[in-house]
Amino acid sequence: MKGIIFTEFLELVEEKFGLAMVDKIITQSELDSGGAYTAVGTYEFSEMLQLISHLSENTDIAIDDLLMVYSEHLFAALIKTHPNLVDHYKDPMDLLASIENHIHVEVKKIYPEAQLPAFELEERTDTKLVMVYKSDKALYMLGKGLMLETFKLFKVPANIEFEKLNEHGTEVRFTINKG
Repeated sequence: MKGIIFTEFLELVEEKFGLAMVDKIITQSELDSGGAYTAVGTYEFSEMLQLISHLSENTDIAIDDLLMVYSEHLFAALIKTHPNLVDHYKDPMDLLASIENHIHVEVKKIYPEAQLPAFELEERTDTKLVMVYKSDKALYMLGKGLMLETFKLFKVPANIEFEKLNEHGTEVRFTINKG
């Protein structure tokens, strides 16, 4: 998993819960990295699982809820550092429909070792998208949050529902209705 995911997560933890919480979750975790991350480095996904699990335990906030808050922070950071990823889109539906064929292609240019989820487009109209998320990391709530942030960026209301296609959440169908 790319280091930017870790650095932005720890930045969010510090913003919302303080530096003491950052130290606490790092200390509670068994991290090969020692909790020292660079944005361009690559780290084990298990380290992120430990950090977010310990944050959840220490704050009594569900992991899914933490992922939704993190998605707001991560989206803002990505847009700030890579505005060109979204600049030429006029509609959030177009942007989301292009995740596989444009956004992820560009992300791979910036972070070649990035392990990105797959999004298979099943249905698309002017007001509805149906996509299947596939990732062994099961971070579909982060994906949902990033989708919601996309609609906020364009100031367009949306309703996003999801259905787990397996118990682990490694395959999830999202139904996105604009308006």
